[in-house]
Amino acid sequence: MQFTEVSSELAALLKTKIADADAVLIGAGAGLSTAAGFDYSGERFSMVFSDFIAKYHFRDMYSGGFYPFRTPEELWAYWSRYIFINRYQDPPRPVYAQVLKLVAGKDFFVLTTNVDHCFQKAGIDKTRLFYTQGDYGLWQCSVPCHRRTYDNEETVLKMVERQTDMRVPSDLIPRCPKCGAPMAMNLRSDDTFVEDYGWHEAATRYTDFVNAHKDGKLLLLELGVGSNTPSIIKYPFWRLTYQNPNATYVCINFGEAECPKRHCGISGSAVKTAKEPRSRLFLLYDSVKRQASCPNSIATNKRHSLPYRTTNPSFVTANCMPTLPKFACPSDFGISEIEMTEVTVPYTAFSSGSPGRSSACIP
Repeated sequence: MQFTEVSSELAALLKTKIADADAVLIGAGAGLSTAAGFDYSGERFSMVFSDFIAKYHFRDMYSGGFYPFRTPEELWAYWSRYIFINRYQDPPRPVYAQVLKLVAGKDFFVLTTNVDHCFQKAGIDKTRLFYTQGDYGLWQCSVPCHRRTYDNEETVLKMVERQTDMRVPSDLIPRCPKCGAPMAMNLRSDDTFVEDYGWHEAATRYTDFVNAHKDGKLLLLELGVGSNTPSIIKYPFWRLTYQNPNATYVCINFGEAECPKRHCGISGSAVKTAKEPRSRLFLLYDSVKRQASCPNSIATNKRHSLPYRTTNPSFVTANCMPTLPKFACPSDFGISEIEMTEVTVPYTAFSSGSPGRSSACIP
């Protein structure tokens, strides 16, 4: 990765912040996987789904995922390829390994809305990871009649290998082993999402990590997180920074690096100290590639026999993060009005929020 003079300075500052922190909490969104090469459109999509594109004129993988296929054989032909390239293949670029290298030797934890298993493939210890929205590699009962998930790798690989004419063999159609209902993807979209034993264990570890470091020198490193489901990563990170004078917040995202003006005010290339700052907020806008245009958690339509359930694509239930329910919206900061500030090309900026003096300006 090459840096400009400005971004090199910011990269060095980020490295210093990581070194100085007692602990690092990483929040990873869809933009991080996009940076790693998991594009859901363009050449990668065309190479794998050319026959579906020719027949249905799909523009990207997401739109194909919503299509009401007439038969489960065709539906799973599409979805098995979808799962295979996004879950069982490695991303083209080693971005996730580089992220883990940044925090090597530190006490860290990862909270992610991504469902593509990229952190696990990069070698993370699973006890340091909470993937809140599910996993492309897991199925569940579509009802659900019980709270368990099932690994789908063996069946998906058979589907990919044995499908012909955009259909999988009927004997590979997955059904619930208990009630016989169609199996669904274990992706959060409504209250039928199965939070199994492993999910709750990870949620507990995340809560324990946050509680252990809520008053210490905590670096909150947000990577590729957009505004689709802000109550999972972005708002909780703001709240933790607001409540902890020793915390530092870092936001890296192409075109969507933002934080409340209450803490740092940004206008054009100018960076000004906020009134009554309680914490240091460090806003870094640099080299993570563009955010994926669609939500990483899949939503659907119940009218069709799809491998997932129905809801608004941006839907997040109040109990989506049951261990941290107060993080649902910005008003939980105790601030009646929050003005949002966004850094856009070509500006890169940061604010330490130190009282009584202006922060550095980096146009």
